[in-house]
Amino acid sequence: MAENKNRNTDNPTDISKVTEKAPYQDMTLGNQIYGGGGSKDFKTGEWRTQTPVMNWEKCVNCLLCAPFCPDSCIPVVDGKRQDFDYEHCKGCGICAKICSFKAIAMKEGL
Repeated sequence: MAENKNRNTDNPTDISKVTEKAPYQDMTLGNQIYGGGGSKDFKTGEWRTQTPVMNWEKCVNCLLCAPFCPDSCIPVVDGKRQDFDYEHCKGCGICAKICSFKAIAMKEGL
């Protein structure tokens, strides 16, 4: 396998300098993450094929949906559920499945 001379594996990329439009040569080998706190900089919601929609009249604020969200896209502020973080929600539908009150429905598209 040919080695890519543009990659510097001795000095990994500082994750704070990586952007969504970074050239592949600037990415770390295998896209490894060498520092924490970088995920908030990457908007992943555009990957979604389904979008969760909240029916606030059915929501009883049980907060069961929040800990089951694998991407932490259901913020809770002062003990109250907020709307979805659509910039990071990938549309897995776990929140809709776990909601006993059917307050969350999945719709097609972004």
